[in-house]
Amino acid sequence: MLILLIDIFLSGFSFCLANMLVSDFDYNKITQLTLSTFLFIIIVRLITFKIFETYSVIIRFAGSTDIRKIFKAVILGSVFFIIANFSFSPTYFDLSLSIIIVDYFLLIFMLAGIRVLMPLLHRFLFSEGKVAKTNVIIFGAGKLGAMTARVIKQDALNNYNVIAIFDDNPNIHLKYLNGIPAYNLSIFEKIIQNGKVEKAIIAIQNISLKRKNEFVDLCLENGLKILQVPSTSAWLDGNLEANQIKEIRIEDLLNRAPIELDSHNVKQELFEKRVLITGGAGSIGSELVRQIIRFNPVELVVVDQAETPLVNLGLEIKEEYSFDSLTPIIGDVTDEKRMETIFERHKPQVVFHAAAYKHVPIMEAFPREAVNVNIKGTRTIADLSNKYGIEKFVMVSTDKAVNPTNVMGATKRIAEMYIQSLNSESTTQFITTRFGNVLGSNGSVIPRFKKQIEKGGPITVTHPEITRYFMTIPEASRLVLEAGTIGKGGEIFLFDMGEPVKILDLAEKLIRLSGFTPKEDIDIVFSGLRPGEKLTEELLGNRENSIPTHHPKITKARIEELKYEDTSLTIAKLIVSCDRVDDLVLVAQMKNIVPEYISNNSVFSVIDKTV
Repeated sequence: MLILLIDIFLSGFSFCLANMLVSDFDYNKITQLTLSTFLFIIIVRLITFKIFETYSVIIRFAGSTDIRKIFKAVILGSVFFIIANFSFSPTYFDLSLSIIIVDYFLLIFMLAGIRVLMPLLHRFLFSEGKVAKTNVIIFGAGKLGAMTARVIKQDALNNYNVIAIFDDNPNIHLKYLNGIPAYNLSIFEKIIQNGKVEKAIIAIQNISLKRKNEFVDLCLENGLKILQVPSTSAWLDGNLEANQIKEIRIEDLLNRAPIELDSHNVKQELFEKRVLITGGAGSIGSELVRQIIRFNPVELVVVDQAETPLVNLGLEIKEEYSFDSLTPIIGDVTDEKRMETIFERHKPQVVFHAAAYKHVPIMEAFPREAVNVNIKGTRTIADLSNKYGIEKFVMVSTDKAVNPTNVMGATKRIAEMYIQSLNSESTTQFITTRFGNVLGSNGSVIPRFKKQIEKGGPITVTHPEITRYFMTIPEASRLVLEAGTIGKGGEIFLFDMGEPVKILDLAEKLIRLSGFTPKEDIDIVFSGLRPGEKLTEELLGNRENSIPTHHPKITKARIEELKYEDTSLTIAKLIVSCDRVDDLVLVAQMKNIVPEYISNNSVFSVIDKTV
């Protein structure tokens, strides 16, 4: 109300001043204005202010959007005055066109001016000199960089003082952006040293991963903490706020350009379908749940052995997504009777099979459990999918199934072989998706490194030359959905994992991002390769090559066709012998099924030496 009253007062003052200016301050002409004309002006201005809600603003945070509202409201009122001047009797409304035009410019100047000056006055009275400021620089002189600088200036509660903006564009050098000097990176070190800069903010929306890493490395070499502006989709109500600028995460430096999901095709596959997800409380399974609910399935049945994660997922989906058709079920995929009950009762149409044991060292110690869950569990769900006429069965596999060097990878490869062979005998379309490590998944390397840093180190890396492919959980899940959509049965789809990451480099960068110096503040020790572990991972086997698909991030492995009778019989013998033979004999059987399976750094290497 106070802002509205001020605006109305300024409207009256502007009108009177316009009359004075046009009449050359002739008192006789000014006094000839009727009270009805004055009231008419005020009422029209009040109505236009109400229409555009020009007063609905926190004045110290006023910006360009609020000034645009002022322009619209004043223009509408002035246009109405011009119309009234020609339509009404001079008894009721008598103003010259010159007075209306002068009044328009005066009022724009006053109302916009107060919205520009008040934030400046507020910062001067309440923030300048009272909050210790941290000197920061912004990387990005584009629209997002300018917006970031303005938001930081306007937010009196933040303690940032932007002293410079940097950009790769040489044309911005020594120019000013919102009053802040802009430079190219050739004098980066000089500026941050002279300005005692502590932090850098990345404010470029479409920066390449390579360029982002180069800039981060430059900042880390100079002891700066790095922050970044979130993507526009994360802004609150479409507006950027200073408190949304967060420290950069290591995951942000490993991720690639966002993968575009063909939502139309996926929706056609899943809309109003009954979908079953095994391992649904795990990292990939739970993300599949979150993404599939967007396509309005009739029912989403989530099976998992882990009680607490399953309960938490159910609560999350209900509270955050308001989805009431999720059915969580405690169950073991190796329990054939229990699984068949689920198929009979819920009649799923599409199955995503993500349930598996995945940790290499622990499965090397317990091969029976790996065979039981990864092979028998997959066979159970696949056979039931075939029996109950499921439309599509999509299995989540791993790059460790390629030329396996460990039990876990070998069991996943045998599971792949089984569903490949079953596809030729079934109306169900059996599809395999294969990818590498996912960031943030249970047991992944980054959470482990972070815990070690919190404890003061050391960070343990298995080998100085070990490399891994990485992909985010949402990215992997989107590709699983996409592959399931384009698959026609029998394919193994491979995901573009980008460039492999050297784990030692990853550890060193994570230490620096945490504000420490590698080998000085936090030590790095090499523990040696774990049982079954490779130095590098592969996505294609020796006898495979890939075929492109319509999706640039997905290729299809060209694979040998397998006969169901032979494959099924061989795998059945393996599962039967699981509880009858010792581990060496069991693993030897697996090596016969997968000839390229050569153990690495494992007790089972002795089998390879005898062959």
